[in-house]
Amino acid sequence: MSGVKAEGLSAHLVVDRGGFRLDLQLRVAPGETVALLGPNGAGKTTALRALAGLEQLTDGHIALNGEVLDRRGQRWVPPEERRIGVVFQDYLLFPHLTAIDNIAFGPRRRGLGRAESRALAAGWLDRVGLQEFGKRRPKQLSGGQAQRVALARALATEPALLLLDEPLAALDARTRLDTRAELHRHLTGHTGPAIVVTHDPVDALMLADRLVVVEDGRAVQEGDAESVTARPRTDYIARLVGLNLYRGVAEGNQVVLDDAGPMILVAADPLNGPAFAAFAPSAVALYPERSEGSPRNTWRAIVSGVHRHGDNLRVQLDGPLKAAADVTPAAAAQLRLEPGRRVWATVKASEIRTYPA
Repeated sequence: MSGVKAEGLSAHLVVDRGGFRLDLQLRVAPGETVALLGPNGAGKTTALRALAGLEQLTDGHIALNGEVLDRRGQRWVPPEERRIGVVFQDYLLFPHLTAIDNIAFGPRRRGLGRAESRALAAGWLDRVGLQEFGKRRPKQLSGGQAQRVALARALATEPALLLLDEPLAALDARTRLDTRAELHRHLTGHTGPAIVVTHDPVDALMLADRLVVVEDGRAVQEGDAESVTARPRTDYIARLVGLNLYRGVAEGNQVVLDDAGPMILVAADPLNGPAFAAFAPSAVALYPERSEGSPRNTWRAIVSGVHRHGDNLRVQLDGPLKAAADVTPAAAAQLRLEPGRRVWATVKASEIRTYPA
């Protein structure tokens, strides 16, 4: 069937809900983990719900290992008949069941006997390091323990596709660190395709083989972590990876910016045509006065905000070129940086990265 991949997941998800439209194409190979990364309201969870069968498509298709699960007007497989394991953000463990019975629930539903299901569940408890917690109910588990039980419950059914919706969002920072490493290990061992929905770039970078960045219901960029972070294509991605990003038209070493009046950035590497120009906040130097011999990328700026960023201070700049600059606390004190303060900003051409838009 055209548009259907023989192995793994092949999907074109079109969902209309009110004034919002999700229009997203996904292909995930067996053994591959893809992260859907994007801001709240981008459509990530809608995509996951459509794949799980909890949201019907307006158009498009979903096929898993060659079997069509959803094609508008032709076929729709209900959620309970899809070989899909889902780990929800709040885990949704059955509160009246023990951990071992939560895990055994799926295999029982698929026809395995009670003793066999519990033996299988016990094996999964051991694999996620909770062999001593089988008799505890969800309210007796910590957040990290509940997350691992939810993962074991999803994997115990041997799903052809694994879906995880913000799987680490409910955890505190320390538990999140340990559980992320544990989750990565299990995803690496999963032989089918897996999709992780998250708005946290660290989770996406640590857990996934490939990123699909979703904004306003569509994919705006995809690739491995290195390519996406090195060449962001939207302001959202640039903010995630900590870069100042601008779009314009390159003419040799100059980039005429679209939204900064007559502002031109000079870069080291020549390029022609529509282009992005990016540089790190650490590349921006601030001065009280324009000095002789300043780099060609020099502009007058007004400080609009200052806040701590790691060991430094991040300074937000308004003016012909809105930008972020990182300075030391000592430099900030010397320059008397506060909202409303006028400064000169400079960036060396060698610090500006340009690439085709």
